[in-house]
Amino acid sequence: MTDALGENVVQRAHDAASRGDWGSAYELFMTADADGLVGPDDLPVIGEVAYAAGHLDVTIEVWERAYALCVEAGDKDAAAGAAVRVAMHVLFDTALMAPVRGWLARAERLLEGRGETPANAWLAVVRAYERMLSGDPAGARPWALRAIELGSKVDAAACALGRVADARLLILAGEVEQGLTLLDEVGVATISGDLDPLSTGVVYCELVCALQGLAQYDVAEQWTEAMERWCKTNAIGSLHGRCRVHRAEILRLRGSCGEAEIEALGACEELRPYLRREMGWPLSELGRIRLRRGDIEGAEEALLAARRAGWDPQPGLALVRLAQGDAATAAASIRNALEHPMRVPFKERPPDTDLQRAPLLEAQVEIEIAAGDIARARSAAVELTRVAARFGSKAIVAGATLAHGRVRLAEGDPADAQRLCAEAERLWSEVGAPYEAALARVGFSDALRTSGSEHRAALELEAARAVLDRIEAELTADASVDRGGGADDPHDSDINALCREGDYWSVVFDGRTVRVRDLKGMRYLARLLACPGRELHVLDLVAAESGRVAGTQGSRATGLARTGFDDAGEMLDAPAKDAYRRRLAEIEDDIEQARVLEDTEREAQADAERDFLVRELSRAVGLGGRDRRAASTSERARVSVTRAIRQAMVRVAEHHPELGQHLDRTIRTGTYCAYVPDPSALAAREP
Repeated sequence: MTDALGENVVQRAHDAASRGDWGSAYELFMTADADGLVGPDDLPVIGEVAYAAGHLDVTIEVWERAYALCVEAGDKDAAAGAAVRVAMHVLFDTALMAPVRGWLARAERLLEGRGETPANAWLAVVRAYERMLSGDPAGARPWALRAIELGSKVDAAACALGRVADARLLILAGEVEQGLTLLDEVGVATISGDLDPLSTGVVYCELVCALQGLAQYDVAEQWTEAMERWCKTNAIGSLHGRCRVHRAEILRLRGSCGEAEIEALGACEELRPYLRREMGWPLSELGRIRLRRGDIEGAEEALLAARRAGWDPQPGLALVRLAQGDAATAAASIRNALEHPMRVPFKERPPDTDLQRAPLLEAQVEIEIAAGDIARARSAAVELTRVAARFGSKAIVAGATLAHGRVRLAEGDPADAQRLCAEAERLWSEVGAPYEAALARVGFSDALRTSGSEHRAALELEAARAVLDRIEAELTADASVDRGGGADDPHDSDINALCREGDYWSVVFDGRTVRVRDLKGMRYLARLLACPGRELHVLDLVAAESGRVAGTQGSRATGLARTGFDDAGEMLDAPAKDAYRRRLAEIEDDIEQARVLEDTEREAQADAERDFLVRELSRAVGLGGRDRRAASTSERARVSVTRAIRQAMVRVAEHHPELGQHLDRTIRTGTYCAYVPDPSALAAREP
C-alpha cells in the first residue's frame, strides 16, 4: 500500500510538472522526497520544477545530489551533465565565477576521452560565458566555437547559446557588424520554437543584453517586445523578471520613467528568489530611473543596495553625489571606478571592456567639469570618442558628441560648443531618447547664453525644461490637483489648499500662498490631506506613492509585501545557508588554485566573491550561530515614511511658519498615519 501511495504522489508530481503547474509539482516532489520516495531518475525533473517554482537553492542542491549519485553509480556522462547544470545555474543566477570553475573542472575530468556528447557541448557553453564574464574574451572565443561545433551535432540549444556567445565576443572585439548579423540569425532561428523553454529564454535575454550593452536601443527594443510576448506564456524561473528589467531600461530611455520604475520594482520582487550578486542589476537600473526623475534620495537608496549586493553602482552613485552638490566626492568616486574597475560579471557590459568604460567616461566629463578639472574632462571625452568610433553605436556617438560640447564650452569656445550640442541633440532625438536630447539642448542654451544670445538661449532652455519637467514629474500625477479654474481653483478662492505644479507644490493657507519644491514627503502629505480623519497604513502610502502611474496600485509595485507585519522571517533559511557555505568552500578551493597558478586576477575575483558571501552569512547569523530576523517590512516603511513626512513639514515651515505649526498639530505619524483636521483645515484633492 505504501509503495502504491508513494508511486501515486510521484506520478502526480510528474503530471503537475507536465501541465506547467510548478507550485503543485514542487510541493508534491518535496513531500515524496521527504518520505524517501524519489529515485535518481526523478532528480533532473525536480531540478527543473524547483527552478520554475522559484527555489534556486533547491535546484542547485538537487543537481548536486544527482551528480553524487551518478558518480557513485559510475555513470560518467550523466555525472558530467549534472556538474555542468550546477555550474550553469550558479553562473546565470548567482554570478559567482569561482564555484563555476570548480564544477566545470569536475565535469572536464569526467569527460576526458568521452567523445562528442551533449555534456561536452554544454561544458563549452558555460566555459565560454565563465571566461567572458571573468574579463577574458580572448580565452572565451575558442570555447564558444567549440560549443557551436559540438552543439550542431548533439544539442541544438547548446549550439544556439554558443552562437550568441560568439556574436557577443565578436562585438567586444570590435567586429560589430559581423556580431550583429550573427545575433540576428540566432534570434530568428530561436523564434521557430525548436528549443526548450529555458534555453529559448536565455537566448532572448542574451540577445537583449548584447544590444543594450552596445546601446543599439532600437533593435534591443524590438527583441525586448518579442521576449515579452514569449514570456507571457512560456517563461520559467528568472526569465520573466529579467525581461522586466530590459523593459524598464527601454522605458527609461523613451522618457516613460514612471512606468520604468514600476517595471524595475516588479523585477526586483520577481528576481528576489533567484538572483544573488546579480540582484544589483535591477537595483542599479532602479537607481538610474530615480536619478532621472530627480528622486535623489531614492536613487541613492537603490544604488547603495546594489553595492551591498556586490554590484558596481557606478556611474550612478557618482552622479548622485554630484546631484547632492558634492562635486569633489563625485569626481573621486568616478576616477576610482575608472582606475580600479570592479570585475562584476555584468552580461550587458562584461568587465575589462570598452563597453564597460563608456558610461563611466560619459559621466566623468560632466563631473570633472563641475569639479573644475577641465583637463580630465577633455581626456575622458577623447577616450569616449575612440570607444564610439570602435563600436559605431549612434547612442555612444551622441554621448561623446555632447561630452565634447560640454568641454568646449568649459574651455571658452561657445561657438564650437553650440555646434556639438546641436549635433548631439539631433542624434539623441534620432535614437528616441528625449531626456538625453533635452540635456543636449540645455548645453546648447548655455552656449548661446555665453555667446550673448539671451533670447534664443531662453527659448531653448524653456523647451528643454518642458521635457525634463515632464519626465521628473510623471510619477506624481495622481497626487496632483487639476488646475481647471473656476470656483474650486485654489488660486481663485480663499480656501486653504495644496496642489501640484510641475516641480513644486503650491500651498495656500490663511490667505498666503507659498511654493515648496517637490519631495517624497510632500506626496505623502497630499495623500493624508486628501483623506482627513482617515488612518492610512504606511505600506498603503508607499504603494500609492510608487504605483501612481499606469493604474498600478498596491504594495507589489514597491517590492513590499502586505504580509508579515510583525516579522519578515529569517534572512536566509537553512538550505540557503548550507548552499552559501558550500559555495564558500568552493571559492576557497578556487583561491588556492589561483595561487598555485599565480593568477592574481582570478584570485582577486574569488576574494571579492568570498567577501560577498561572508557578508551575506554575517547578516543572517548572529552571536552563537542564532538566526537574525529580517526587519519587519512594516517597520522599515514606518521609519521611511515618518522621516519623509517630517522632512517635508520642516521644509513647509521654512516657507510658511503658521502652516508648519498647523501641520505639526494635525499630522499623526506611525504605523498608521492620519491628518486630524481642525476648523482651519488645509484641503488637498485627488483627481
